[in-house]
Amino acid sequence: MTRSGVAFGTSGARGLVTAMTDAVCFAYTVGYLKHLTALGEFGPGMPVAVAGDQRPSTPRILRACIAAIIHRGGEPVLCGQIPTPALCLHAFARAIPSLMVTGSHIPADRNGIKYNRARGEFLKSDEKAMRDEDVDLPDGWFDEKGALVAALPPFEPVDVVLGYVERYVAFFGPDALSGLKLGVYQHSAVGRDVLVRIVEALGAQAVVLGRSDSFIPVDTEAVRPEDAALASGWTAEHALDAILTTDGDSDRPLLADQNGHWLRGDVLGILTAQFLGAAAVTTPVSSNTALEKAGFARDIRRTRIGSPFVVEAMMEAAQSGVAPSVGYEANGGFLLATPVTRGDGTLSALPTRDAMLPMLCALVSARQSGRTLAGLVGTLPARFTLSDRLIEMPTAVSQAKIEALRQAPAAGVLALGLVDVCGELIHLDETDGVRMTFARNEIVHLRPSGNAPELRVYVEADTPARAAELLAVGLDGVASWRHG
Repeated sequence: MTRSGVAFGTSGARGLVTAMTDAVCFAYTVGYLKHLTALGEFGPGMPVAVAGDQRPSTPRILRACIAAIIHRGGEPVLCGQIPTPALCLHAFARAIPSLMVTGSHIPADRNGIKYNRARGEFLKSDEKAMRDEDVDLPDGWFDEKGALVAALPPFEPVDVVLGYVERYVAFFGPDALSGLKLGVYQHSAVGRDVLVRIVEALGAQAVVLGRSDSFIPVDTEAVRPEDAALASGWTAEHALDAILTTDGDSDRPLLADQNGHWLRGDVLGILTAQFLGAAAVTTPVSSNTALEKAGFARDIRRTRIGSPFVVEAMMEAAQSGVAPSVGYEANGGFLLATPVTRGDGTLSALPTRDAMLPMLCALVSARQSGRTLAGLVGTLPARFTLSDRLIEMPTAVSQAKIEALRQAPAAGVLALGLVDVCGELIHLDETDGVRMTFARNEIVHLRPSGNAPELRVYVEADTPARAAELLAVGLDGVASWRHG
């Protein structure tokens, strides 16, 4: 792990494609399976469900993972190129391990492997235990460059998408979206065709948009200017009620209203939790504080950024007897710790990020209330978040600068130019990075990415224009960190 530079981020092992050799991916997967063996969740003859996204490097990495499963005596269940939540729904229901080869939203020169336990996500405690496993590579399986040379038997993909589609039809009903004209921005998302199947199964008219043969790194927390322009143009051209899309592995949603304005993931999370009648809501510290102001949840828990932290806290809420217990991230991915019943429909628990559920909840909620999506968002307390990233920012530099800011916050915010814009610093939250609250109840949050050499900047204010101003100031301030 140290030599390759492939390490665990906020959601699985990630690294440069050149570093993720077959031997490295094989070794990681053997360590994963040995850890599950110690937990009693894997053994010879046990199925392991595997799938991947649309990245060019994914088939090779997936093959290395399959080789590791065979080496450990398991039975690979190839699910093909499908959404991560569809894979998890299939595997969790059968109490079998699963892994997804995906780099999510990061550029195509990187990839990753997301490991799951038999009934839920890998937690940080699992990562630590997995790292402690001793792994030997079998003789003759790899060449001197770490490429897999051992022959593997062919595997026919198993269709698990139907169960994922039926999950939503059973809960919402086949007429839930009737009368709506919805754009589906397909780009290179692995769930692009599944999106069309689901919205059409719920009665909507789907308009396919922007399909790409090359991988596009759509980040639901940092919408690209070109995607903002596309959405605005498409809604006007096709008279759409909304546009739906996802990130690369289709576990993070991106939903645009009838004007082509992309909704923030944390706003979508609030709308979804409210629609589902959640009693307990878990979300990272970076999510919009309109959640607390909305007042519908009696148990709100704030965590570090990353689904393992959200999963752990929302499961604790469920175990304490507070239900429905749900979680969401600022990227929009929504998680269910407990089943949810609404009307005649019941949705089973799915404790991993899902992109489909929050988009459907918002659309159905708007339709049932006679509002547009923009009108539905307008019912929430007026707090606005924005985020962006400083790319090619070495993680070690970001960590050192943030530690210096922790040690001397007054001098740090002054150097970043925040005092002149935001006023006095009144609170510093160190849950994950540094989250600074200023005298005008405005927030600037700085955090190194757990997946790539990037520095994330999150802001929150009372108006969209003010949030945009804060984000520009924050990005300008941290850009100086590159130069010492």
